[in-house]
Amino acid sequence: MSKRVPSKSGGPPPEEALFVRLPMPAARKLDRAAEVLGVRKKDLVAGLVSRYVDPDSSVGLQALGGLAARAAALSSIGPRAGSQRAELERGSYSFQAFPTDGPPEAPPEVLDVRQAAALLQIEDALVVDLAETGKLPGRKLGSSWRFARAAILAWLSAPERTR
Repeated sequence: MSKRVPSKSGGPPPEEALFVRLPMPAARKLDRAAEVLGVRKKDLVAGLVSRYVDPDSSVGLQALGGLAARAAALSSIGPRAGSQRAELERGSYSFQAFPTDGPPEAPPEVLDVRQAAALLQIEDALVVDLAETGKLPGRKLGSSWRFARAAILAWLSAPERTR
């Protein structure tokens, strides 16, 4: 575990990342509690740990003893303990395949006004205004504007004065 040195300015206490997998009912309880109380989940968990987890006292260890006994019982059973064992293992991880229906679809090379607006995260009307004034690279084909995705990205990344 890495320890971060507290700042001399008296800022917030140092933090350490904690990654856990909770059973779904417990995760949903945590979500609901954080929402109802209007606090972040990390603050709720930190408060619970501060209040209920005390490995430095015999009373605290006794309270946590039930969990330790359960973990010891599962480890003596061996790998056949199934999902209960996986829940209690420290430092365990699992990878799940990302669901895909084939390779991701490549973005279109030629964009209409709506697609160009979505790429630039602006209104459709502003795309048309910029194109009509020659500020945004595009071609008017009949009554429709078309834009090369690469040209828009090059225009966007160019310094302001060369646009």
